[in-house]
Amino acid sequence: MSDTVIYPARKILTMAPWRPEATHVAVRDGRILGVGGLDKLRGWGEARIDERFANKVLLPGLVEGHCHLMAGTLWRYTYCGWFDVRDPDGRHVPASRSLDEVIATLGAAAAKSAGGAVTGWGFDPIYFGARRCSRADLDRVSTTRQVGLMHASCHIVNVNTAALEHAGLLRPGIEHPGIPLGEDGLPTGELKGPDAMGPVLEALGLHRSFLSGDERGILDFGRLCVRAGVTTATDLAAQHGDTEIDTLLRTTGAPDYPVRLVPLQRMIGTTPAEAVARARALKARSTERLRLGRIKVVADGSIQGFSARLRWPGYYNGAPAGLWYTAPEAMRECYTLALEHGVQVHTHTNGDEATELALDCIEQALRARPTPDHRFTIQHAQLANRAQFRRMATLGVSVNLFANHLFYWGDQHWSTTVGPERAARMNACASALREGVVLGIHSDAPITPLSPLFTAWCAVNRVSASGRVLGEHERIGLPEALHAITLGAAHTLQLDSEIGSIECGKRADFCVLEDDPGTAAPQALKDLRVWGTVQGGRIFRADA
Repeated sequence: MSDTVIYPARKILTMAPWRPEATHVAVRDGRILGVGGLDKLRGWGEARIDERFANKVLLPGLVEGHCHLMAGTLWRYTYCGWFDVRDPDGRHVPASRSLDEVIATLGAAAAKSAGGAVTGWGFDPIYFGARRCSRADLDRVSTTRQVGLMHASCHIVNVNTAALEHAGLLRPGIEHPGIPLGEDGLPTGELKGPDAMGPVLEALGLHRSFLSGDERGILDFGRLCVRAGVTTATDLAAQHGDTEIDTLLRTTGAPDYPVRLVPLQRMIGTTPAEAVARARALKARSTERLRLGRIKVVADGSIQGFSARLRWPGYYNGAPAGLWYTAPEAMRECYTLALEHGVQVHTHTNGDEATELALDCIEQALRARPTPDHRFTIQHAQLANRAQFRRMATLGVSVNLFANHLFYWGDQHWSTTVGPERAARMNACASALREGVVLGIHSDAPITPLSPLFTAWCAVNRVSASGRVLGEHERIGLPEALHAITLGAAHTLQLDSEIGSIECGKRADFCVLEDDPGTAAPQALKDLRVWGTVQGGRIFRADA
């Protein structure tokens, strides 16, 4: 006979409207048998009472609907970001607050290693003003070893002279929008977008196959998730070769792997027909903790990297238009084939011009292949306006907004990238909900640290790093923010029938908190302490 366990808790926030709060939850075979009072749960028969959560608060397991497994793998390299962070062991890692500090950090890493490439990540020159990093700057780290510096957005990489030479790019006559040239007619060392970055990523260890398919990185990613209260997470731009899939199946299949992973296959270097066929084949290999068979399309780049596609009047500082990553014809064909074969597609758009293009292509595909409840989702959509949200609602498109941008780059958006007016309506959660769009919010880790509670804090408070409030009218309340990191995010992954709320029949996935978000001030939401998680009935402590 299966073992039934009843967990009392200080409070259980269920996210189920018919019973928003409870005191006990019963679990059997990794699923929720029931939730409510002890007397009613005893009706299920003999049960064991486990008091370990008696003084804790339970939420549904948090769902990170846009992040990347490289949030674990990148810790193999050197962090060079503007903000202090914590690694998978919870250790404090300091920021590098100037280009000189970045060079010093990389130099120290080079001195500790025996040879090979020197690779940093998390770099973002927008915090340093007009000064851009050049190949000459990175030559200060080494003139013989390849040196690379991945931007926080992961849409741009800076490299030194040795890396350009190795990639065959240190030559005159290059005409590519993602490879800016210096006064000498040679590449500056800044490479924008997948086409330009591709030739250097392998040598730097930053190719997608490694970042998404490395066992140690996948394990470290799982530890980050437990610390953040996350029980389901994405890898939203993976290469799904057979070797990577075998590694994912083996790693997530271990009895102590703590997260349900939903990796999306990125449509790059392949035709739409090939991408859809591959997604269909992979879906059949899905397991309870590895959900395969979805596609990600990338329309443009990043706003802070000036590679996103913005509608008129463009960038506030007059920077040139950004980059298109996928042709409209390919997007439209992918959507049409995906609808025909029941494959879900998520689309990255940062700029509002890119969002408009994606919606145009989705609308055309739906006219050709009308499909109810397709769950196509726009990821980021940072500058989407009310008219675009209305289109999303009409087309049945969900949105997953990048609320963390308001804190990490809000001041730069205000002063440099889009200006005060558009910065005040970026990541417009309230508008999306008013227009009837199903909403998720996300961290895009490692672009910003993995922490759905911090992401909820960003959406509730809309405060930049300097303390500037960006658009009070777009703030949402605590219930809406918690919904966005549980049921809302689950909806975007077509998993809301299994996870996202604590109710009979769903997976026994819980975020275990020391503090009650219902009684915390809005400003304190990011500081709620995570004890650990329960995933499929298995218990994981954050401090283990």
